[in-house]
Amino acid sequence: MSLPKNVNLGDDHIWCQLFDSAQRFRTRTPALFLDRDGVIVEEVHYLHKAEDVTIINGAADLIATANKKDIPVIIVTNQSGLARDMFGWEEFANVQARMLDLLQEKNGAFIDAVYACPYHKSGISPYNHPQHEARKPNPGMLLRAMKALPLQKEGSWIIGDKAGDLKAGRNAGITGGIHVLTGHGSDEDEAEKAKAVATDGFQVHLSDSIRDGLKIIF
Repeated sequence: MSLPKNVNLGDDHIWCQLFDSAQRFRTRTPALFLDRDGVIVEEVHYLHKAEDVTIINGAADLIATANKKDIPVIIVTNQSGLARDMFGWEEFANVQARMLDLLQEKNGAFIDAVYACPYHKSGISPYNHPQHEARKPNPGMLLRAMKALPLQKEGSWIIGDKAGDLKAGRNAGITGGIHVLTGHGSDEDEAEKAKAVATDGFQVHLSDSIRDGLKIIF
């Protein structure tokens, strides 16, 4: 299996990838956590082909704005297609490489780190797990990023198309989340479930797409 040199799968099989850009962060800073499918790229059922990658309008703009403001941009994505043996890590890596190229081509947008969880309760060994701590809505991927980088919870946000994305943010103790209507965001009751995630300590905003994060977060 050929993977990028900056990827660490480790004994727990969680994809942990820090890009060179992440080295610029020396002091504690808020971060922007992003789900991938349905948020940055168009939802494709178990996306695993690079040629099927399409960037959602506004995604590159928001990411580039965060880049310019020196806000770490971190992808946290559940990838149950791996657990279901529908594709492997090489296909995941190829999809990601295509996404990164497209973001760069649009306006120089780039990602600082990527975390991906392959576990699912219906998966096959070694990815069969009833509730792995890294699978959203559990906060494991966010907490790994906070351990690897000098991130502060206060002022950090997550953007996702499922209530589980926002729950992961709340469970990690960050400031808030944005539920987008792209991807699975417009599925029946999904927006209502997302609104229910809000607490006194965790803000929830509903928006049409990731583009709205420009006015909500910045």
